[in-house]
Amino acid sequence: MAAHTPQSTWVNCALGWTLLTLAWIDAYCFTLPDVLTLPLVLAGLGVTLATVPDTAFWHALGAAVGYLALRGISLTYRALRQREGLGGGDAKLFSAAGAWLGVAALPPLIMIAAVTALAYACIAAVYGRSMRATTAVPFGPFLAAAFWLLWLYGPAWNLT
Repeated sequence: MAAHTPQSTWVNCALGWTLLTLAWIDAYCFTLPDVLTLPLVLAGLGVTLATVPDTAFWHALGAAVGYLALRGISLTYRALRQREGLGGGDAKLFSAAGAWLGVAALPPLIMIAAVTALAYACIAAVYGRSMRATTAVPFGPFLAAAFWLLWLYGPAWNLT
């Protein structure tokens, strides 16, 4: 891990507060606003270019693959079930994660987010919440938490 600098502290704070804000908004409003997700993609690419420019290709690829993967799942689900199952904001947040962490981080990130969301659904059901196939559960908070954990504690893609 690189030495902590005042700049890295500010970057970590800005990322953390943005992810917390996105998680909070999605948990209560079921939306991830473009005004936060899209600048987060650009900021991730900018931080990469400023700190480890030789990895910029893998981070840009991560942003593209992240968006296309969740957008593809969303469109496929809609075609099969004739209803929304995953919002466009989730794809943009996953794109931002790819921009910050690189393409290699996407598989563990989506696994952590999905397992955590499933654990939440199971716990909610145990405590009496009706969980059906049509029950909406915001995925953004789980993506944001997995993103933050991998940013702080992940292996090679950790830029702090």
